[in-house]
This record gives sequence, structure tokens and C-alpha cells, in this order.
Amino acid sequence: MKNEFIEPTILPRMWEFLPPRVRLRGAPRPDPRHSQRLAEDFEKFREGLPHPLEPYVLRTYGIDLTSSYGGRRVKNPFGKASGQLSLAPRQVEKDAEGGLGFVILKTVIAQDASGEQSMQEWAIPETRMLVERIRARSGEEGWTVTWKGRGWFGTFEAYRELFDQALTVGDAAGMLVAPSVKYHLPTPQEDFWKEVEYEFTTRALVDTWSKHHGNDLMPLEKDFSPTLAGSERAAQQTKILEWLRVVPGLIHGAAKGKVSVGLKIFNTLFADSFQLQMLEAVHAAPPGDGRADFLIYANRLFDPSKKFEDKVGVAYGGPDLSDRNLAVLEKFLHSRAGTPQALPAFPLSASGDIHCGRIAVEYLLRGASTFQMHTLFQLPDGEFEMRTASKTEKVLHHLIFHPEQGFVVWLLALRERCSWNKEMNVRDMAAWCRENWNELIERLRD
Repeated sequence: MKNEFIEPTILPRMWEFLPPRVRLRGAPRPDPRHSQRLAEDFEKFREGLPHPLEPYVLRTYGIDLTSSYGGRRVKNPFGKASGQLSLAPRQVEKDAEGGLGFVILKTVIAQDASGEQSMQEWAIPETRMLVERIRARSGEEGWTVTWKGRGWFGTFEAYRELFDQALTVGDAAGMLVAPSVKYHLPTPQEDFWKEVEYEFTTRALVDTWSKHHGNDLMPLEKDFSPTLAGSERAAQQTKILEWLRVVPGLIHGAAKGKVSVGLKIFNTLFADSFQLQMLEAVHAAPPGDGRADFLIYANRLFDPSKKFEDKVGVAYGGPDLSDRNLAVLEKFLHSRAGTPQALPAFPLSASGDIHCGRIAVEYLLRGASTFQMHTLFQLPDGEFEMRTASKTEKVLHHLIFHPEQGFVVWLLALRERCSWNKEMNVRDMAAWCRENWNELIERLRD
């Protein structure tokens, strides 16, 4: 791990730097009794979290942590994003033991029945990972992780076996497990879709899921990875918009009535106005199989000039990422507030620089009901207050109970201002924010 700060070399013209208007700054001010109790709990739980965690938070603070991902209940809104930390059964076991709400498995590359993969260039094994400090253009400091690998590089049968074992582990602990898939995306020069990849891969994953959950809908993330931003596949805006329009129907059509489709929107190298176009395009789809069921917004930024080992062009995170994501979501909700006839905004799972509970709440204010993390799980142990627990427990302790930057303290501080009643869980709060954006802004200004 390097100690010096890195600075992204991405050019300003690639996307404008317009920070979000609504930020949670300063110290939260909940009821003094809650502040005292949080400080005591933060110290007490340095030795280990309460089990079960969620009933304790509800009983002590009146906050219901339950939420929803892909239409399925999750016991708490914190999950592990797809990546190299969710590609082995033991990793999933540790997350289940630690109390995580959900895990998204490493992205598998779709294939047809013969094993052919049109997106095979994304099936690259990881090399070493580098955890670095990073300084954003705003001057804020944060963390990023760099690696060269992309998607799952084992066999598809090995991935199904991982999915099967992970479901067994997750079900026993009340932790949701979902797959992530990269399907064929036509290049600007292609005018066809390899539907056989959608059909074979989706049906096979549904078969594995059904062994555990019968006819329940299987949540599935369609991964538009950050490395697409640097690929010639994503060189044309019209082609990207075509992807977003066509993909939900292909996945639903492959396993009709059996899949809840989540689109993991990627950060392109185009301006924020195009990010808004992408969100508008998926929301414009009429009800039916051609419409997604939920969104994941948004994965890492891409720096086409940064070099890592022998690779030029890598993805990165840190405060620039959360600044951009929050600003785009803010603009999107503002644009929808003037069109009451529009279909409701999709349920949202947030991803991007969620390094503390405060950032999670900022995403919640923009309609996110769950929060996916990756870099946070790779930070040095010295960045956490717990010393002896697993990394998953350290992460949850930091996210939930921190007396100044934690999820609970900020929800307590905002609950009265936002008129969230005590019966609302995290899913309900997020839905209220999506549906009442203008009112929310006025309440936060008071």
C-alpha cells in the first residue's frame, strides 16, 4: 500500500465538475439522549457487534434497518458490491457471519451452450490489487483500489457451483446473494444481439436459484462495467442508449416471470447531461418485460491515461466518484419533480465511495434503499475502530454506530426534519425521498 496521494489524470472536458447541491456537513444534532447512547454503544461494540444486530438498533434507536434489493427483503441495507471480494465461498461465509445484508457475486461473463463468450475480453484474472489514497478535484481525500482484472475467469459451471454454495450460506444467515452478469453488448459496428448468450446464461442461473427459492424472482445485476467507458463499444452515445433499451427485454425474455432485472449503470466519459439521458432512457420504457425492475447507480470512474502495471486506462473511485454520482442523481430527481405523470422512479441500489454512514444517507436522500461497497472492505485495519473482529464486522460497526459519521446518527438527525415516522424502514425512507424531492430540499434548507 502506498502512502502518497494519487491524483486522477482524467481531463475536465470529459465530464463537468458540478458538485451536488445537497450535502450533509458539520455535526449531526439528534436528541442528546441518543447522542450519549451512540457514543456508549460505539465504544462498547469495539469488542463485537450485538447479535442479532437489526433488532438491537430498532429497540434502542427506533430505526428499522430492513430494506429491499431487487424486490427482496434484506435485513439491513449494507452489501458487498460485485468484485474480487465475492468470488469464493469462504468470502461469502465471512460476510454472512459478520452480519452483512447482501452480497453480489463476482461478475460472470455470459456464454452460449457451447461455451462461446462474445465478451471474453472481460474474463481476465486479477493481478495484485493496490489500495491507495486519492485526492479529489474538490480537495477532499479518500481511497481507491486499482487492479487489472475484470470478470469471472473460471468456468461457468464453477460459477454456478459458487452461486449454489453462496445461496446455502446466505439463506442460513438471512443474507441475500445475487449474481452479476456481463452479457453481449454489440459494438457500434454490429447490428445484432447474441440472444443465445442471454438465454443460456439466465436460464442456468435461474435453475440454480430455484433449488433454493422455488418460483421466487431471482435478482440479477446486468453489469455495465466501468471499463466499458474506455472501450470502443461505448464510443457512441446512440449505441449505449440502445443497450439500455434492449437489455431488460432480453433478460426477461430468457426466463419470463423468473428474474428481477437490475441495470448497473456505468459512468461514461461523456458529460453529466448524457448520464441524465441514460437514466431518462431506462425510465422511459413502458411497463412490461422491456422495462428494468431496479437500478444500481453507479460504478467507478475511468481514467484513460492512468497506467497500472502494463495496462493503460483503469477505473478509480474516491470522492470524485461520489460527487459525480450524487450530483447526477440530484439533477435527475429534480427533472422528474416537474413531471408528475411520469412512472415512479426505479428502486435504487447505490454504489460509489460509500466509506461512512453519512455518505450512505446522502445516497438515501436521493432515493437509494441499499448501499454497495467494495473499497471499504479493503482498507487497512488501522482505518477502523474495532481491532479484533472480522473486516465485515469492522465495516458495519463503522458504518452504523459512528457517533458523528454513522448511519444511525444521521438518520436520527434527519428523521424529524423529513417527517419520517418511526414505522418507516430504510426502503420506505428512500421511496419517500424519490417521490418528494422538492419537499425534501425545502425541509433540508430550513
